[in-house]
Amino acid sequence: MRLFDTYTKSLVELPPPPGPIRMYFCGPTVYARAHVGNARPFVIGMWMRSWLRETGYEATLVHNITDVNDKIYDAAPGASAELAERATAWYLEDIGDLGLGMPDAMPKVTELVPEIVAFIEQLVDRGFAYPVEGDVYFRVASFPGYGRLSGQKPEQVEEQEPNALKEDPRDFALWKANKPGEDTWWDSPWGQGRPGWHIECSVMAEQTLGQEFEIHGGGLDLVFPHHENELAQSRALGHPFAQIWAHNGMLRFTGEKMSKSVGNIASTREVLDEWGREALLVFFLGGHWRKPIDFSEETMAQAAAQAEGLRDVFRGASEPAPEGAWERFADALEDDFNTPAALAVLHQWRDHELLRRAFDVFGLGSLGEQEAAPPEVVDLARRRLAARSERDFDLADSLRDEIEAAGWEMRDETAGYRLFRRR
Repeated sequence: MRLFDTYTKSLVELPPPPGPIRMYFCGPTVYARAHVGNARPFVIGMWMRSWLRETGYEATLVHNITDVNDKIYDAAPGASAELAERATAWYLEDIGDLGLGMPDAMPKVTELVPEIVAFIEQLVDRGFAYPVEGDVYFRVASFPGYGRLSGQKPEQVEEQEPNALKEDPRDFALWKANKPGEDTWWDSPWGQGRPGWHIECSVMAEQTLGQEFEIHGGGLDLVFPHHENELAQSRALGHPFAQIWAHNGMLRFTGEKMSKSVGNIASTREVLDEWGREALLVFFLGGHWRKPIDFSEETMAQAAAQAEGLRDVFRGASEPAPEGAWERFADALEDDFNTPAALAVLHQWRDHELLRRAFDVFGLGSLGEQEAAPPEVVDLARRRLAARSERDFDLADSLRDEIEAAGWEMRDETAGYRLFRRR
C-alpha cells in the first residue's frame, strides 16, 4: 500500500504485512458539538485501520481528545472542565453512531499531564526550550529542520503566540502559566499552569505508540503550526516520531472551509439525524481523502441515492462478479487509498457476497441486510396480491398506499412479491 506523505511530498510504500502499522490521527478540541468536518479524519483513520487489517496487517489507531485548551476556557469561563466532559461525551456518541467501532486508544490531555511536564523538562534541560515567568517556550532556532513539513522558510514564519518576553517571535508555548478565569491548572517546575496545544499530541502519540510510528494523520489545516511543532518537539529529543504524515482535505460548505468561527457548519449529530450514517459514509467515500470535499444538501442527496442504489442490488438475485473484481477494488485502495475509485468498482458489482465483504471494510454492512417486514405489512401485501389476482385494482392500489404509508415498498415478481423498507 502506498500513501502520500506531506513531509516528502511523495507516495511512500508501507512495509509489508504484518507491519505493524501504528497510526495517530488528531482528534477534536472538545468545547461544542463537533461539526461534520471533524468526523472526516476519524472516518479515514478507521477505514485505513480496517483495510490494513483486511490485508493482513497488525494495525493500531490512536485518536486523541484535547480536553484542556484556550477555546474551552473561552467557551465556558469558570466551568471549562465540565464543558469538556460534556463535549467529550457528545463526540463519543456521535462517532459511535457512525458504526465504525472505536480506535484502539483515545487518550485525553488531562490524563497525561505528568508525562507532558517530564517531556518539557527534557527540552529545557537540553536547551531546546526556556521558561519565561511561568510560561515555557520552544526555541525554534534550535531545530534546523523547522519548516520542512509545511514548506515554510524558518525566517518567514509568523509569530504564533505573541509575548514580548520571548527570545524569538517564532517560539511557541509548551507550558502556559495559569491566568485569571482559567479554572483548571496543574503544578509544574515553572508554577501552576497547563500544557500548550502542540506538546500534548507529541506526548499522547509517544505514550501510546512509542517514539517512532508509521502514520500521523489529521486535517490539512493542522500542517502548520500544529504538526510542524509536534515534529520539532519530538525530533529535537532524537525521537524519530511519524514516518508518514497523512493530511486529509478539508470539508467545504458551498466551497468555503467549514468552521465554527465562520458559522457555516452542520454538526455530525445533525447530519446523522437528517441523512443517516450510511449516506454520510458514502459521502465521505466519494471524495479522495487528500482532496477537499463539498458538503451541501445536493451532495448529501447524491450520497443517499448512491447508498440506496447499493442497497437495491440486494433486492435482486446475486450475480457472480467477473474474474479479478476484488483485485481491482483492492488496487484502488492500495494506491493512496483511493476510495472514489473503489466505490466506482462497487457500483459495477451484483455479487452479494463480494459486496458484503467490501462493505464491511467501510462499516456499510447494513446496506446488504434485508429487514423483515412486520406481520401487519405482510398481511397487507398478501391481501394486495389476492386483489390483483382478482383484478380488483382499486383495492390493490389502496392496499399499496397503506403499505407505503407504513414505510414499506412492495415489488411484484413472477413468484409473488418482495417487501423492502422505504428510505
